[in-house]
Amino acid sequence: MTRLNLFLLVILILCALALVTSQHRARKFYGELQKEEVLSHKLEVEWGQLQLEQSTWAMHSRIEAEATQKLGMQVPGPNRTQVILPHGERVAKPVNE
Repeated sequence: MTRLNLFLLVILILCALALVTSQHRARKFYGELQKEEVLSHKLEVEWGQLQLEQSTWAMHSRIEAEATQKLGMQVPGPNRTQVILPHGERVAKPVNE
């Protein structure tokens, strides 16, 4: 009987140690998860800022201003503009004519 009690005591201690170890690992992993969620949120904010910056840089008015100021380009006049349509489409005539 004493051997059985001693055996059960050893099993109980091993189970208690396993429980404490698993709880410690779970808390450690939860802390790491929280850190990664914070990092994920920061990256999402940065991604949004980069998309906003890209849309600002790609605005037609900004591109036109840069081309005019830095490259000395000019918008061609209507007499120098030619519209090429796909085969079979016709140009609608303006009402003024």
